[in-house]
Amino acid sequence: GRPSFPRTQAHEPLKKTKKRTTKMASTPAAPTTAAPPATAPAASNLSATSLYTGDLEPSCTEAQLYELFSTIGPVVSIRVCRDLITRRSLGYAYVNFQQGPDAARAIDVLNFQVVNGKPIRIMYSQRDPALRKSGVGNIFIKNLDKDIDNKALYDTFAQFGNIVSAKVATDSNAESKGYGFVQFDTAEAADGAISKVNGMLMNDKQVYVGPFQRRGERGGGPTMFNNVYVKNLHENVTEEQLREVFETCGTLTSVVVMKDGEGKSKGFGFVCFEDSESAVKAVDDLDGYDKMNDDKAWIVCRAQKKAEREAELKYKFDAERRERMEKMAGANLYIKNLEDTVDDAKLRELFAEFGTITSCRVMRDTAGASRGSAFVAFSSADEATRAVTEMNGKMAGNKPLYVALAQRKEDRRMRLQAQFAQRAVASGGMPNMGPYGMPPPGAPMYYGQPPGGMPGMGPPQPQPGFGMPMMPPGGPGRGPMGPGGPGMQYVMPMPQRQ
Repeated sequence: GRPSFPRTQAHEPLKKTKKRTTKMASTPAAPTTAAPPATAPAASNLSATSLYTGDLEPSCTEAQLYELFSTIGPVVSIRVCRDLITRRSLGYAYVNFQQGPDAARAIDVLNFQVVNGKPIRIMYSQRDPALRKSGVGNIFIKNLDKDIDNKALYDTFAQFGNIVSAKVATDSNAESKGYGFVQFDTAEAADGAISKVNGMLMNDKQVYVGPFQRRGERGGGPTMFNNVYVKNLHENVTEEQLREVFETCGTLTSVVVMKDGEGKSKGFGFVCFEDSESAVKAVDDLDGYDKMNDDKAWIVCRAQKKAEREAELKYKFDAERRERMEKMAGANLYIKNLEDTVDDAKLRELFAEFGTITSCRVMRDTAGASRGSAFVAFSSADEATRAVTEMNGKMAGNKPLYVALAQRKEDRRMRLQAQFAQRAVASGGMPNMGPYGMPPPGAPMYYGQPPGGMPGMGPPQPQPGFGMPMMPPGGPGRGPMGPGGPGMQYVMPMPQRQ
């Protein structure tokens, strides 16, 4: 059985709220009971023996997961997925059991088990990417109490059907963002949960429950808002003056001019309207307003949360950066192996003969010392190509220069991956394999745990060249260590099993 979670509705009936204005289901939701045992997936596209294990702490290893899951039953393989270059964990793994009932029991017993200080999330592996991204059976819950975590959410909705996954969104500090997602194995179970829980109270907070929609599907209508942000206010503008200006657009609920610790205006404020139509009218009519104290024109726009504003600015800057990179494609050069005495002026002088230089910069550390590398951008790709041809390998002081076209990090990573794979195949090995056929450090490890008594499934035997020294057979005139007697030894590399 699962331990009870404090202050959740997992063992109490969900209650209707009197404040809800829309019509709710006439029948109250049934009291929530403990989550029923997991069952094997009904759909053929879900593997009955393969489990997805998510929300892993970055230092979690295959060995730790094997130790945990092998307590349930025979484990065929475990793999923590990692970045191809850095080998850092991506935060999820796949665990394969020999028997389907063992996989079902692992979900029931080990789901939300704490590993390295972080609860893990277990679900059946969905092999079909189209179904994985379809959103069938997926619901969205918002206005959740901060104390409700993944387990509490799972226990609350388990009464409505077989849950594939339950997750509360968290920030970088592992604090709840107040919303989450629950995916059922059927659309009928999801519809039942929506009809019975939407508008109910969880931890004394009215929650909204509805079908999950992708970000691109949510923009069906205009953005609704009541709060307006006003910028470029003169330091003498008061809240009363701001109210007089904005009252022409509709009924106000609050007006504030932001001030510092000394009571001086920061030059911006917020105006909140009673309805969104008035807020939209204020943005349309008053953006650019310049009739107060002959000050700069006001900027009037929808007030945004910090995270939303940062995401919008990041998208804008990334788009500008991509556009700039596309314009400079083939015209930007990367130079390394520079002497410490080379500065921006000397670098410009070295490359000035090849064309018009639009930017030139030597990279430096925090102390101002040269890092030995630089970037030079020309006005055209032809000029840059000529500079690479003439300057690559040319002596600058006592060092030969390395000059090449600058590449984005993503492009450089893909090129290096292709090179490493080609070298591995050319040397007779497999990609991503280390010497002697061993996987590199941090690569996936596979474990076998055969049940007792099965023929051909005994413990692994040492093989020549792998955990066992190679010795020539004894014979007439040969000592136990081969020709030359006991003093003769054959030194062989022997990778050891972990």
